[in-house]
Amino acid sequence: MKLPYAAKARVERKKVVEYLLSFSHPDGSSKARFFSSFGFRVDEWEVLARALRKHGREHVVSVSVESAHGTRHSVDGPLETPDGRNPEVRTVWILAKRSRAPRLITAHPR
Repeated sequence: MKLPYAAKARVERKKVVEYLLSFSHPDGSSKARFFSSFGFRVDEWEVLARALRKHGREHVVSVSVESAHGTRHSVDGPLETPDGRNPEVRTVWILAKRSRAPRLITAHPR
């Protein structure tokens, strides 16, 4: 199964800049090291946002979990990167109840 409503997937600037590419975030610093090692940069955060949305559209959902907030979908596959090495990554999306736009929760190496 593909990510529901993947064409409308949202990746917020704050999630990328203040978490996934933040070397000072307590939980995000290891992710920042990982993503920056493949050429992603804070000053061009949209590049990572586009790659994450594409990842959500192109790969299949590996796990779906219902919660009080909606359904969490994990998507696994290679992430297109600026340096072309394209590592295996898991993106996690939440599709809130009655929503038609999944929102990125996190992304990390597989």
